[in-house]
Amino acid sequence: QVQLVESGGGLVQAGGSLRLSCAASGRTFSSIDMGWFRQVPGKEREFVGVITWSDGGTLYAESVKGRFTISRDNAKNTVYLQMNSLKPEDTAVYYCAAKTGRSMWNPPPTLSYEYDYWGQGTQVTVSS
Repeated sequence: QVQLVESGGGLVQAGGSLRLSCAASGRTFSSIDMGWFRQVPGKEREFVGVITWSDGGTLYAESVKGRFTISRDNAKNTVYLQMNSLKPEDTAVYYCAAKTGRSMWNPPPTLSYEYDYWGQGTQVTVSS
C-alpha cells in the first residue's frame, strides 16, 4: 500500500508559478515511479509528467514541456511539480500517482490505468 497526499494548489494569475508537493508513505519510495495527472470536469484525466524510480528520468506531456518540472526527494519521500508560466488552460485538479513494480526495461508509465495508487487531488486555478 502507498498513501499519497498532495499539497500546494491554489489560485494564481496567468504567467505565475506554483509548486505542488506529493508526500508518499507506506512503501520504499525510491522504487516507485511517480506521475502527475490533471483533470477538468467532463474530461478524462490527462497525463502531465512522470519521474522514474530507476534513474530519475522525466517525461512530460507536450502541453507542459518547458514550463513544468518534476523532481523527487527520496530522503523525504516527496515528489514535486514545479509549474511556471501558467496559463488559464492549466486550470484543473492535479493528482499525483504511484506506479509500483515496473521493470527498468519497460517504458515509463503515461496512462492512468498503469498507476496503482492515487492522491486525493489539489485544485489549481489560473486566472487570466
